[in-house]
Amino acid sequence: MTRVAVVKFPGSNCDEDTLRSVQGAGAEAFYVWHREESLGNADVVILPGGFAYGDHLRAGAIARFSPVMRAVEAHAAAGGPVLGICNGFQILCEAGLLDGALVRNACLTFLSRPVRIRVESVDTPFTNAYSSGAEFDVPIAHGEGRFLAREEELRDIEEQGRVVMRYVDDNPNGSENAIAGIRNRPGNVVGMMPHPERAADPLLGETRGKFVFESLVKTVEALPGGSP
Repeated sequence: MTRVAVVKFPGSNCDEDTLRSVQGAGAEAFYVWHREESLGNADVVILPGGFAYGDHLRAGAIARFSPVMRAVEAHAAAGGPVLGICNGFQILCEAGLLDGALVRNACLTFLSRPVRIRVESVDTPFTNAYSSGAEFDVPIAHGEGRFLAREEELRDIEEQGRVVMRYVDDNPNGSENAIAGIRNRPGNVVGMMPHPERAADPLLGETRGKFVFESLVKTVEALPGGSP
C-alpha cells in the first residue's frame, strides 16, 4: 500500500483533512511531526495547509528550517513525490524546492472562498488522474497567495510547461499569469494554493479534488514492483 507522510508544523490546520483525503484514495497516511528527521519510509510527502509558526516573518520562512525539511529535501532530490498545499506551497518556495515566491494578496486581505481552476499539466504525480484542461471549483484560504517570480523564472516556468494549475475567469490574489500551482523541473515536486482536500467529499459539494490524491496512489502503484 502507498505510504504517505503528512508533515505537521506548529500551526498546521489542514493536516487531518489531508490525511482523510489520502486515506479515501486508498493509501496509508500517517503524521510526521516537524521535529522528526525521518519520513518513516514514506513513498509520498505532503506539506498541508495552515499557518506554520503563525506565519511570523512571512509564510513558510521559519518552517523551512524545521529538522524534517532535511528529509523532505532528500526525498525530493531522490525523485520522491512531494506536494505542498497552500502553506505547504509557501514552505516549498522558501526552501528553494520550487521557483518563485508567494507574497501578500494584491487585495491586501485574507481570501477564503471557492475559485475555479484549470488543470494545465497532467504529467505530475498529483494530477495524472485528471484530463488536461479539466476545470473545477475548489476553495482557497490564504493571505499570502500571490505567486510572483523573476522575469526569467516566469518565462522558464511557462516555456517548460511547469504551470500545473491556473485560475479561470477570476485571479483572486493577483498571481502572475493567474498561476495557482507549479512543479519543479523534474516534475516530482508540486505546489498549489487551492485546497483539494476541501473538495474531495460529496458532503463538501465538490469531489474533483480527490483526483489529486488518487493521482499519487496511481503514481506509486505504477512504479516497478508497485507500492511496497
